This record gives sequence, C-alpha cells and structure tokens, in this order.
Amino acid sequence: MIEAFLWGFLVIAPGAVIAIVLHEVAHGWAANALGDPTARLMGRLSLNPIRHADPVGTVALPLFLFAMQMLTIGRVEFMFGWAKPVPVDPRYFPNPRVGMAWVAAAGPAMNLLLAFLFALAGHSVDLMPREIGLYVVELILFAVQINLLLMLFNLLPIPPLDGGRILVGVLPLGPARAVARLEPMGFAIIILGFFLLPALLRQAGIAADPLGSILWPPLDFFRRLVFTAAGL
Repeated sequence: MIEAFLWGFLVIAPGAVIAIVLHEVAHGWAANALGDPTARLMGRLSLNPIRHADPVGTVALPLFLFAMQMLTIGRVEFMFGWAKPVPVDPRYFPNPRVGMAWVAAAGPAMNLLLAFLFALAGHSVDLMPREIGLYVVELILFAVQINLLLMLFNLLPIPPLDGGRILVGVLPLGPARAVARLEPMGFAIIILGFFLLPALLRQAGIAADPLGSILWPPLDFFRRLVFTAAGL
C-alpha cells in the first residue's frame, strides 16, 4: 500500500504542480505584458511553487482526494485544486474589460501548451530503461489529462473562472455587467450545481454528472489533438 501511495504521488505531483502554478503565472505574465506590474512587483511571476501555494487548494484538497481514491478504488481518476490567484489591477489596462479577458485567457492557453509539451516528451520514452519509461508514460498521461481538465474547467463561462471573465470582456456592456454581477456567487454556483446537488441526486439513485457531461467530450477531443500534434 505504501509503495502504491508513493508511486501515485510521484506520478501525479509533477504534472499537477506544474499545471496549477504555470496557469497562475501565465495570468501574471499577461497582465505584466499589458502594463500591469502588480504581480511582478509582488514577486508572483516566480516559478517557485511555494509562492503560489494555497494551503487548501494546493495542499490539503489534492492530498485528500489522492488519499481517498487510493484507499477506495486503488487509483486516481479525479483531481482538483487551485493556487493563490495572481493579483491583477485592471486600472492599468487601456480597456479594463478587454485587458482582463486577455489575462484570463492566458491561464487556459498555458495549460493547452503544457499538455502539448508533455505529450511531446513522450518521444523520449523509448530511450529510457523499461521501469523508468513506464513511470514517465504514466506521468505524461496524467500531466496531459490534468492540464486539459484545468483548461476546460476554467473556460466554463461562470465568473470568477477564466471563461466568465473572458465572457465579460467580449459581451456588450449591458450583458457583460449582468455576467460580472454573478462573480460573488460564482463559486457557490459551481459547488452547488456541479458537486453537491449531483452527489445528493446520486445518493437518491438518480444518475447525475453535469460536470463530466460538459468536460469529458472536449477532453477526449483535445487529448487526441495534443497527442496527434505531438506525433504520437
């Protein structure tokens, strides 16, 4: 059991940490490029994971999900987490709504790029000893999966997710304001609609997986896309 836990952790941790940290750093890079130095001045453009770690989202929740799945089904099928949001001050942008949309889009774009780079690394497996190669294959498969899931989840059009902020940036002013007003309730909507309510329905014997029905089809498409683009 200890060996299984260690193996699972070594497979999951690299891809998950890189996906979460570089997602946030990409927001900071984009904001800095558009004229907002806030993240840079606060040292949040660093690639040091500790600077971006959230005690709950980066440490406690992923470890809990990992342990529960390893103890119950012996493998990890779902992982979720977040880092501390990179500070952005839209007042530096000539057009704050459009600037925030570009900053928001940078995070998912980084995850798509990372998924491709991890897939590209699959070409190195044949050069490795068998046991190391098996480990690297599992690491790559999980890293591609977690990056694509993080991209797709964040593109849901619900503020404060990136998709919601992109939507605010591209809609006309009236509808954009209506969507922006949802931001204080955004996480409550996500937790209730995608996690708590489906869990209660499943307990009542009613099959319900709205998040899976939204994410799995595009996940399969993008997974095929990145491996095909990588020549695998």
